[in-house]
Amino acid sequence: MQTLEADYLVVGAGAMGMAFVDTLIAESDATVVIVDRNHAPGGHWTTAYPYVRLHQPSAYYGVNSRDLGSGAIDQSGPNAGFYELAGGAEVCAYYETVMRQQLLPSGRVTYLPMSEHLGGGRIRTLGGEDLEVAARRTVVSHLDVVVPSMRPPAYAVADKVECVPPNALPRSAPHDRYVIVGAGKTAMDACVFLLRHGVAPQRLTWIKPREAWLMDRATVQPGAKFAKRVLTDFTAQLTAVRDASSFHDLFGRLEAKGCLLRVDESVEPTMYRCAIVSQGELELLRSIDDVVRLGQVTAIEPGRVTLTGGSLDVDASALFVDCTADGLGDKAPAPVFDGDRITLQTVRTCQPAFSASVIGHVEAAYGDDDTRNAFCGPVPYPHVPADWLRMMLAFNRNQLQWFTDPEMMAWLDGARLNILHHVTAGVSERAREKIVSMLGSQLHDINDKLEALLAEV
Repeated sequence: MQTLEADYLVVGAGAMGMAFVDTLIAESDATVVIVDRNHAPGGHWTTAYPYVRLHQPSAYYGVNSRDLGSGAIDQSGPNAGFYELAGGAEVCAYYETVMRQQLLPSGRVTYLPMSEHLGGGRIRTLGGEDLEVAARRTVVSHLDVVVPSMRPPAYAVADKVECVPPNALPRSAPHDRYVIVGAGKTAMDACVFLLRHGVAPQRLTWIKPREAWLMDRATVQPGAKFAKRVLTDFTAQLTAVRDASSFHDLFGRLEAKGCLLRVDESVEPTMYRCAIVSQGELELLRSIDDVVRLGQVTAIEPGRVTLTGGSLDVDASALFVDCTADGLGDKAPAPVFDGDRITLQTVRTCQPAFSASVIGHVEAAYGDDDTRNAFCGPVPYPHVPADWLRMMLAFNRNQLQWFTDPEMMAWLDGARLNILHHVTAGVSERAREKIVSMLGSQLHDINDKLEALLAEV
């Protein structure tokens, strides 16, 4: 069996793995073996539906050393007036470029696509060859992203029912009735795709077992043009937490200040997954009147859908679009740095690529795992509204730790993937210090209030 020696074995060439390796290679002399079961870098992007786009501006995604996109502002569509959102094909091409033009030419990265990590450093290639990687540390992603195209629906589908993943929509023949199954961003994307391509909202049925809190894309824009809006939103979040009299009151305040949105304002959200929409997308989604709230689908047969809360008669010729994959999974947080293992997780709310780059920097710049873990406390992946508070609490703790280290702050100020880098890029040093000082002075009290509100849950 052939043995490869390296400092790091990175399992997965998805967004987090690529961002980690990019920063590690740039800031150290480490050698890395990347093993990935896909044919190309990009993780779930390689199997995503063709009309998928980033939820957030391209400026905040990818790897730290290379821009994604051209920095243009969209002039049409529901994202008009905001910075561009890279599509799936663009993201895959970007990661291919990063691999071929940056990582491999370093001479310190070995890339093994179409290969499976069997555990313990053992690798099996597509051709059946077994390899062994002798590495000082193994790096894995805590995210186990699953999109609908990766597995069959989690409910029974009769033989004569046409039920497809969202990937199939661009190739499907026109149907009189479309039934979208799912409540998350994938379902929203499928609805918006159909509506933007001329399907009247009256021809859509949206089976939506839950309502979600959403983020407004206007509040996460880069550049000086949007800096005031972004900072206003962040301040409004802190103010809402400070002034909230209860858990329920907090979300009313966040919605009133425009920090959080929902499609149906008459339904109390029970889900939060960091999904980001524009007001244009929200308007399209609100045009769908036939919204079914009878729980989760358990079976589909010609002309009939059975759900946990009842049943629904549907045209037998309808096209069902399954958008029910869990996406992020539901693993409990783990220590990022743990002996010979690094587990990539978010260390800032809703920012996986930035988080992996932070972990790569901390690994390269600091000498012991206690210090590293102090900078990189895991921020839990969100599922329910209470996770909005849990994420803020965990990220605030990380920020307070970052504020204590001038070298860490200097790195963050220059990090392309850092939202605050874009917000403060055009301000004076004095103004930037004022922003940081304001945050530092408030976060302890905000954390105390978050803990009090979470005690109600």
